Amino acid sequence: MSKFRAFLDRKGVHPSLRTYFIDAMGSMALGLFASLLIGTIFNTLFTHTNLAIMGDFAASATAVTGAALGVAIANSLHAPTLVMLCAAAVGYAGNGFGGTFLLDGVEKTITAGPAGALVAVIIAVELGKMVSKETKVDILVTPIVTIVSGVLAAKLLCPAIAWCMYWIGWFINTATVMQPIIMGILVSAAVGIALTLPISSAAICSMIGITGLAGGAATAGCCAQMIGFAVISFRENRWGGVVAQGLGTSMLQMGNIVKNPRIWIPATLASMITGPLSTTIFKLENVGVSAGMGTCGLVGPLGIVTSMPEGGMKMWIGILVICFVLPAVLSLIFSELLRKIGWIKENDLKLDV
Repeated sequence: MSKFRAFLDRKGVHPSLRTYFIDAMGSMALGLFASLLIGTIFNTLFTHTNLAIMGDFAASATAVTGAALGVAIANSLHAPTLVMLCAAAVGYAGNGFGGTFLLDGVEKTITAGPAGALVAVIIAVELGKMVSKETKVDILVTPIVTIVSGVLAAKLLCPAIAWCMYWIGWFINTATVMQPIIMGILVSAAVGIALTLPISSAAICSMIGITGLAGGAATAGCCAQMIGFAVISFRENRWGGVVAQGLGTSMLQMGNIVKNPRIWIPATLASMITGPLSTTIFKLENVGVSAGMGTCGLVGPLGIVTSMPEGGMKMWIGILVICFVLPAVLSLIFSELLRKIGWIKENDLKLDV
């Protein structure tokens, strides 16, 4: 057993929840951004400008979603170059495989999507790393082991993954329509918290297929975290902190949250207010990965525009209020109250940037 553990250490195989569900999912979000998400943005531009080149950009980016996921996940696992390149084929398979199920009396074919790619690529890459450079015919052995193991894993596991992801997404999306206030609070708070934690809220939203009002609530929660932390930490971090957190990520505050969890209260409370306002008053909608991106590169608001092409003035007002104004105002009010009672002290929100 000790020899096998030594072998795994030598090959860089370190199984852990952090490796597979934090590092890999975080990298997977970049793969989604570089393919499906940017393709959606180009498609929106094509729809509004009718420029054929935008349609070409959109089709090209979207077509390689699975491959981009494979390479991104393999990169996070520190795969050798040959294994990483083979992971593109495995990511394609995991993202595209699924099954045909009888749903509401109708047969529907659903794919495992990013969740399938994540599982298949992890299996393939770890096995590929084990055999990499172990034989004199590595150029044949490594691709064969990586691709065969990954595609077989996708074939076996993706139908079950697709079924699970479909019903999780269906439950959240349907429940949000039926109970927009309660679910608006829960979805907004949960996805917003996930965005600040060292996991990928964008990947989670994409895997479960969040859409519609639930997607809008998720966007509201993410924006509340990012804009909230940017505003309440202004006195410590000034404009650099506003840009880093408001357009980058609120994850920068995780170190400070560990030291004083109370600094998380203002942004989280703000999300519990903006979420139900999004689902009931403005009825904002978003879908997939963009729902879990918040104001990072303004992807969340742009996703709302893409999802609501006929949204009109109400949509634009909703974006302004839900994604920017209310998160800033509410978080500031809550944070000042907590500063007065001593729950948040000077430099509790200071970033090392």
